[in-house]
Amino acid sequence: MPEDVCAPVPLDPPRPPAVRPEGELPFEGAMVRAADAQRNAPDPVWWDHMGRITMPTLVIGGGPAGLIPQDQVAQLKALIPDASLVTVDAAHLVHESRPEEFLAVAREFPDR
Repeated sequence: MPEDVCAPVPLDPPRPPAVRPEGELPFEGAMVRAADAQRNAPDPVWWDHMGRITMPTLVIGGGPAGLIPQDQVAQLKALIPDASLVTVDAAHLVHESRPEEFLAVAREFPDR
């Protein structure tokens, strides 16, 4: 059950390469650079393989205030053969912002 997500799309404009801060880091700097590279030029297999999902899938969009453009959420739904899309106007963290609505939508699925 994807929640306000889509398969990765290239960032426009691309994110400049991360510069490693001085000192000890609480994370691996190489991971940040690798993540930036993937966000700038994601592997198209993400989109190409959505049609291989065979289970009924509920896609929940967070509405216009979400971090993910809702046309991309709709594209994801269109590529998954047995998918339903429900929008809960809650921004990106639907389950956190509107837990009752999120649970109601999830409980109704796949009976929609």
